[in-house]
Amino acid sequence: MRYLHTMVRVTDLDASLHFYRDLLGLVETRRAGNEDGRYTLVFLAAPSDRPRAEAERSPEVELTFNWDPQPYDGGRNFGHLAYKVDDIYAVCRRLMDGGVVINRPPRDGNMAFVRSPDGISIELLQEGAPLPPAEPWASMPNTGSW
Repeated sequence: MRYLHTMVRVTDLDASLHFYRDLLGLVETRRAGNEDGRYTLVFLAAPSDRPRAEAERSPEVELTFNWDPQPYDGGRNFGHLAYKVDDIYAVCRRLMDGGVVINRPPRDGNMAFVRSPDGISIELLQEGAPLPPAEPWASMPNTGSW
């Protein structure tokens, strides 16, 4: 398992970049906008982590700016922790066998979401290429929020 990033939703991208980049000193490693989803993602890393972040896409902070204004109450601005795993099906099976609800199953062999006992969302991503679709994951519906 490898730590990837922490996602934080922001209401003002310019003000957030001023804080994280200009004042705190993080550096932007990549940026992506999505017209259909109406959001922008900006990934930042500590200066000494920049080479690793650019090569491995970790460790980073992901700022998510939704273009349509939204209130973020109840900690909703904190998104999730993300980890790469060697076998997403094995990890999800171990979690499920331990009583953890798989909120977003790895139907695509690539991505799943679970929640910690305190409700923190955890994104699991398959290392390398996605695994071929397999049951019970392929037909398992989403459960709760992720």
